[in-house]
Amino acid sequence: MPEVIVPERFNSFMGFDFGTQRIGIAIGQRITASANPLAPIKARDGVPDWDLLQRIITEWQPDAFIVGLPLNMDGSDSEMSRRAAKFAKRLEGRFHRPAYTHDERLTSYEAKGIVIAEGGNRNFGENSVDGIAAQLILESWMIAHPREQGESR
Repeated sequence: MPEVIVPERFNSFMGFDFGTQRIGIAIGQRITASANPLAPIKARDGVPDWDLLQRIITEWQPDAFIVGLPLNMDGSDSEMSRRAAKFAKRLEGRFHRPAYTHDERLTSYEAKGIVIAEGGNRNFGENSVDGIAAQLILESWMIAHPREQGESR
């Protein structure tokens, strides 16, 4: 996989947990490598309400997008990883910001564990973990791509 070069001026990122029915969203900033989940948006066969997404992006003004790539456990592509990569390309084309993908294996499982540990309902249909999964994807990506020592802030 080629090395990802992230411009040092990029400080805020919007992360996505792509799904065919819901798309989890999180917003994060690079200085602390922390993120917070936002409300997931509904999708129809993986297609979001682009107008709603435009409003969210306009409100938060991220420098770039990070889309979770649901690879198979052996690291190979899956149908969902191909669809997530296509979603990343569409984000980049529509909103004129770079979109990066990041291996998201097991983040939904980890997000469910977080909800259960915090006493949440195990019926994940209504209590969506998609925003938490997006948060985990984004934080993992920022940890993997830290600011270099001496970068201007």
